[in-house]
Amino acid sequence: MYRITLLPGDGIGPDITKATKTVLAATGVPIEWEEHIAGEVAIPEYGTPLPEPVLESIRRNKIALKGPLTTPVGGGFRSINVALRKEFDLYANVRPARTYKGIVSRYDNIDLVMIRENTEDLYAGVEHMVGEDAAESIKIITRKGSERICRFAFEYAVKNNRRKVTAVHKANIMKCTDGLFLSVAREVARDYPQIEFEDKIVDNMCMQLVQKPELYDVMVAPNLYGDIVSDLCAGLVGGLGVVPGANIGDNLAIFEPVHGSAPKYAGQDIANPTALLLSAVMMLRYLGETEAADKVENALAAVIREGKTVTPDLGGRAKGSEMASAIVDKMLKM
Repeated sequence: MYRITLLPGDGIGPDITKATKTVLAATGVPIEWEEHIAGEVAIPEYGTPLPEPVLESIRRNKIALKGPLTTPVGGGFRSINVALRKEFDLYANVRPARTYKGIVSRYDNIDLVMIRENTEDLYAGVEHMVGEDAAESIKIITRKGSERICRFAFEYAVKNNRRKVTAVHKANIMKCTDGLFLSVAREVARDYPQIEFEDKIVDNMCMQLVQKPELYDVMVAPNLYGDIVSDLCAGLVGGLGVVPGANIGDNLAIFEPVHGSAPKYAGQDIANPTALLLSAVMMLRYLGETEAADKVENALAAVIREGKTVTPDLGGRAKGSEMASAIVDKMLKM
């Protein structure tokens, strides 16, 4: 029995979480959900968007599935997601982006993975005002942070039979910070001669991905570039609504969709559950439940390909719960 912390989240979060639970229940994988509220919905009861019981649950179970959370404007954390990553040292953000037939995109056969450093760089939030008319943000890149994320990327490539790792940087301009990241990436690459290695300046990387994405495979980048480039990759495959994500540390992981909470659609059961479902697929693989993960992904792909029982953003008229039921029906026939 797996005990997993479940954070339905804000806005459409509860809707897509319910759909995802329906699909996971049909896999037969024994899961005991430990459900907690976080985000805006937690503030009236706890006075904070990230209550201590949430942190205690994740710390105890060491694995969580999370819906989208809204960060309140003008108070609380800069970002709840950033706070969770810092609290549990979830240094690797893994964002796959692949095409599924039936999802409208300008590209075919995209299969990319962004491995983003999750704890330092400009996202560390070390910034301050300099007088009244200037602001300064400090970019922090460490050898330790660079080494562990680059090694994570190469280990991911080995375990998942990927062919190449591309380090993304701006070392031509930021010779100390990005220069350190690139230097460490090159050092780590020597330990994995079976994996092709190259590096790309981030602006050129963005252009290359638009022009010829088929040339790339696994990419590894500091925090800010990883955030930007991973959204670009999402744009290649149909948008944030079909892209999963994972935040992984040495012995703890949180799985989440990349998209936001879309509060205006809350409670209407029209939100597309694909991104959270694919995040759950990543979670199953993390747990070693490969067969169940493949079954969910294949059934989801089949439903999307047919296009009969999909949500409005995918060109259909189905509710999210109806799409989940269609996925379960496909799984039962496999």
